[in-house]
Amino acid sequence: MTPARFGSIAILCGVLGTSVLFAGDLSSYRGLKLGMNLAAAAKQAGTRPADAKIVHQRPAVIQEMNWELRSALQVNPKPDPVRDGLLSFFNGELFRIIVTYDRYKVEGMTADDMIQAISATYGTATMPTAEIAYHSNYGEVAPVIARWEDAESSYDLVRTGDRASFAMILYSKRLDALAQAAIVESARLDAQEAPQREIERQKKRDSDERIVLDKARSVNRPNFRP
Repeated sequence: MTPARFGSIAILCGVLGTSVLFAGDLSSYRGLKLGMNLAAAAKQAGTRPADAKIVHQRPAVIQEMNWELRSALQVNPKPDPVRDGLLSFFNGELFRIIVTYDRYKVEGMTADDMIQAISATYGTATMPTAEIAYHSNYGEVAPVIARWEDAESSYDLVRTGDRASFAMILYSKRLDALAQAAIVESARLDAQEAPQREIERQKKRDSDERIVLDKARSVNRPNFRP
């Protein structure tokens, strides 16, 4: 193992070892706790509840909030391999956290290196043959490289979409199942209602065009001379 690669593993182990409230606790990450409400999560992440974007409104409200880590603002910060995160909420409850590792801080590291480093905090991983919704709101899935789980929570290691780095998907099993079902149902309802929405949009376009034409007619007709 090269010194640089060993150093990357050591950094990742060190950061992971101090990133959770309790070593091996799969329900908490850097002060964020799965199931916490939107206001509390926003405060912990240093954002505002208003920053959450609604991605689905029915049959449940699904929201997302970007989480920009601010370690660079700390005094003498330890090297942090995490680049940024995405927080997802189901009816106002945090059900999923996606953290993406900085490609340059895990450069050269293999999947086995990542598993070894993460297992130092979360214990032995399993390697299921499975895919997980990555950016589920866009239908994107990713193969699971390794999984750490208990009865309530799961951490899944995946490759990023461009395969240049790794990401960890942390989720509450109960809330994630409800959220994924709601996302599927929302997509079904959107598809079912799409034809009627298009009819309504065309009616609106026709109405707007008539208003413009009527306005022009009211001006042009009285002033027309052959």
